[in-house]
Amino acid sequence: MNRTPSSAAREQADAVQGAGPDSGSTLSNGLKQRHLSMIALGGVIGAGLFVGSREGIAAAGPSIVLAYAVSGALVMLIMRMLGEMAAANPASGSFSVHAERSIGSWAGFTVGWMFTALLCVAVAAEALGAADVMIQWFPGTQPWMWVLLFMVIFTGTNLAAVSNFGEFEFWFAALKVAAIGIFLVLGLLAIFGVLPGTQAPGTAHLTGDGGFLPKGVDGLMVGLLASVFAYGGLETVTIAAAESKDPVRGVASAVRTAMWRIALFYVGSMAVIVTVIPWNDSSIAKSGPYVAVLDYLKIPAAGQIMNVVILVALLSAMNANLYGSSRMAFSLTARGQGPAFLAKVSGGVPRRAVLICSAFGFVAVLLSILWPDTVFQWLLNMVGAAVLVVWGFIAAAQLRMRRLLEREAPEKLVVKMWAFPVLTWVALAGIAAVLLLMLRDENQRLQLLFTGGFGIVLTLVGLARQRALGRAGADATKP
Repeated sequence: MNRTPSSAAREQADAVQGAGPDSGSTLSNGLKQRHLSMIALGGVIGAGLFVGSREGIAAAGPSIVLAYAVSGALVMLIMRMLGEMAAANPASGSFSVHAERSIGSWAGFTVGWMFTALLCVAVAAEALGAADVMIQWFPGTQPWMWVLLFMVIFTGTNLAAVSNFGEFEFWFAALKVAAIGIFLVLGLLAIFGVLPGTQAPGTAHLTGDGGFLPKGVDGLMVGLLASVFAYGGLETVTIAAAESKDPVRGVASAVRTAMWRIALFYVGSMAVIVTVIPWNDSSIAKSGPYVAVLDYLKIPAAGQIMNVVILVALLSAMNANLYGSSRMAFSLTARGQGPAFLAKVSGGVPRRAVLICSAFGFVAVLLSILWPDTVFQWLLNMVGAAVLVVWGFIAAAQLRMRRLLEREAPEKLVVKMWAFPVLTWVALAGIAAVLLLMLRDENQRLQLLFTGGFGIVLTLVGLARQRALGRAGADATKP
């Protein structure tokens, strides 16, 4: 049973404004346009770019540039679709609200709770990564000490006014943008032989160390998988837009500018790295690609500089994921898709949802300390392919939502998906292709199976709830 347009509109209003069971007030609109722009920009530059790219380079060699370009094109399509729906109907539940309206309440339930779980587990993983950086600087300390400190700081930030979250993300993103910008400038100067002490490498490293495809198409496919998951986190801007003063203009602007940022930061960075130094240089695996390039260029204290940038990226991701998980949990419960007590809003903030998501993240950290190879690994596997599930629901929802908007409210189509519906189907085919690639790799296959099992459980629960609500509604209409 799909929601009717009127009930879906009420659900979207509930998600944005906080109306719903046990709601004490409404969500605030404390985010400014500069906050949204930097949240979108910061979401592009994640720890996956700084840390995870080494695996992609090791697998694909210079063709990692092509891998990031292809996966970046897929992400651009996903963001354009999401931007179309978010600009038309801003909601803190974002794609969960859109899926509920266009597909059915089970779809909103499934994708919403899967995304919430993904972000909560990601908070734990990022907290552990940040703690590892701190331990390098303070060898006598323990990981849990730093995790506890970070969790307290960002829980406090998210419990306060949403503008605090926006300010943190604004400055975190500014630091990351500055770091990438400086890296790209230095890299380009080295490529053209302008930087003192360097000679223009030409195409020597692109074609001379085993060729552009040193490990063949299989290596490119592995690199493609690594690059796809590095793009996770872009969805948060459409969640945050619901708490801005002008959500329609804000999300439209953020989504439009995200396109060139992907090309510049991801594809540009990979091109600089594999052009400046050999893709199989041992320093890439040892220190990471960015540190390896800066060391090669004899930039003083390159390792420590990048450690600071990586720490900022991890803390930024923690902050954003805690925010996103709490808002998605709030939206779900405000629409009757979860425990009603989480829908309470105090001072414009869903503080109960923030506390629950923070507690889940900290418990996940404890599980990683107590049972790193069993329980925590199961959690990681359960959400390992969740971003692909989310993207799949976004594409499916947009296919149906676009027709609904064209029929009922064409004036809301401020942002339009390119070449609809052709490119929407192309995106769905791309997602299916990535899933098939995951089946070829043993480790990826395990993640896919765990995530698939988790998704099936959520779907069954969502269908059961939808059926029960349908029966209750039918009984209520009987004379």
